[in-house]
This record gives sequence, structure tokens and C-alpha cells, in this order.
Amino acid sequence: MPANNERGNTMLTESETIMANDNPLGKKTAYVSTYTPSLLYPIPRTKGRRIIGVPAVLPFKGIDIWNAFEISWLNNKGKPVIAIGRFDIPCDSENIIESKSLKLYLTSFNNSKFDSIAAVEEIIARDMSEHLGAVANVSLQPLNDLDGEKISHLKGDCLDDLDIECDTYEITPEYLTTTSNGSVEETLYSDLLKSNCLVTGQPDWGSVQIHYRGKKIDREGLLKYIVSYRNINEFGEQCTERLFMDIMQRCAPESLTVYTRYTRRGGLDINAIRSTEDVNKINNTRLVRQ
Repeated sequence: MPANNERGNTMLTESETIMANDNPLGKKTAYVSTYTPSLLYPIPRTKGRRIIGVPAVLPFKGIDIWNAFEISWLNNKGKPVIAIGRFDIPCDSENIIESKSLKLYLTSFNNSKFDSIAAVEEIIARDMSEHLGAVANVSLQPLNDLDGEKISHLKGDCLDDLDIECDTYEITPEYLTTTSNGSVEETLYSDLLKSNCLVTGQPDWGSVQIHYRGKKIDREGLLKYIVSYRNINEFGEQCTERLFMDIMQRCAPESLTVYTRYTRRGGLDINAIRSTEDVNKINNTRLVRQ
């Protein structure tokens, strides 16, 4: 049986805290179409990490990659410009930016004039970095520069064809076990990850890739553990860190990388990687559902 009643009550408290004050999440909000950096709403990472038990000295490295598909502004002649953006946020930033507030912020560029794509990049990087408490790397690309972009699947052995019986949809780390004492190295993935927005309850559909070295992890138990996220209310970054922490604690691998990719909502998709290793080169290829 999942021991999550206490955890669920804690999450409700966190949810109520996040909804406090001027957070736009879950509220009816007027869209502003002139540049307004104050629309960005930061949320301390410690809020979610307290629930998971992530220590102050982080046990992982990583970044969050946000892909933005609805960015537009006006050039100096008033002609619309459109681009697709990628925002890289280090996992040791003090805050995350609430996704609806980022959508509202990007919308505020729509009727404002800017000299160049480089100027918009610089402004977004500056504003996000100020709210994150860390340097955000921002790149904007015109659509013509994206010809030939790939759409793919995660790499590794897919767990989703395993014939398992599922009856638990609250996180159950007890499903995580190892099956041998010898060391293996493998990459596994599943497209069955689903969680819900911490506050609105809207579904977040995702895929997860797990690369590890160490005692062999029982695949059926791992898939049942991934499915057990189905009804949890957490931000995607928090789910990624919970996956990492639970696998480390239950299976004690020598090395571990957890990479989640969520489908877009409001023109934004969020993809987080947490690893015991350096993660300088990350494949940001869109998945078939993104």
C-alpha cells in the first residue's frame, strides 16, 4: 500500500502557499501585449525540495530546458517577427519561474518594437536571470533556421510493452528493487509518465529516460513506479527530482541520470535532467508528442 497520505497533505499545504499573494497560476488573468517584465513570477525551488528530502547540497547536476513555440514581437517598422525559443535554467537556481507567468510575459512582447532578435534574446535572458537568481541561457531561432529539425523517441529499451498489472496511482517507491549484485549499465525509457499541475490539477503528459550503472533494476517494478505518478500533483521539475531521489535511495546505483520531457501547454514544454554526472551536452530533440 502507498504511504502517501502525509505526503499528500504536505503537498496541499505547498499548493496553498504557491497560490498565495499575486501568483497568476489558476486565476483568470488579463493578457498584456506590451512588454511587461513584472509578469514573471518566481517560485523558490526549496518549496518542492522540502517535500522530497533534497539536501541543501544538491546530490545531482542538471538543467531545465524550456522550449517556447509562441514568441512574437514587432520590428522597428511594426512588422511582426516570430521565433522559437530555448531557455536553459540551471538546477541550482534559487527559483523556478511559474509557467503561466512565463507565457504571460512572452505574450507581452507581441505589440512592442525591438531592434533585432539579438536584442530580444538579451532582454529575455536578463529578465529571467533576475527572477531565477541564476543565469538563464536564451536562444531564439527564426523558423527558417529550423528546417530539417528531427522528431524522435527517447533512446534505450522501452518499458511500456511489459505486461504488468497496475492498481496504484499514488507514488510508491517500494516498487523499486534491484535483481542482481553485479553491475550493469543500461538506458531505459517510458512514455507512460503522467502527473498533474500542482495547483490547477491539469494533466502533464511526459516521457522519462533513465540511464544508470549499478545493480540491475527490476524493470517491471520500475514501470509500476513510473505509472504510480499518474495522480500526483507536482511540477515537472519536482517529479524529475523525486524520480532521481527515489531511485538513488532504493537502488543505490553508482551513477544515475533521469531525463523527463513533458508535452507543451500554453506553447511551452518543460524538460528536466538530473544526473550524478556532468550534463554539458543534452539532446533536445522533440519527441513525437511534443
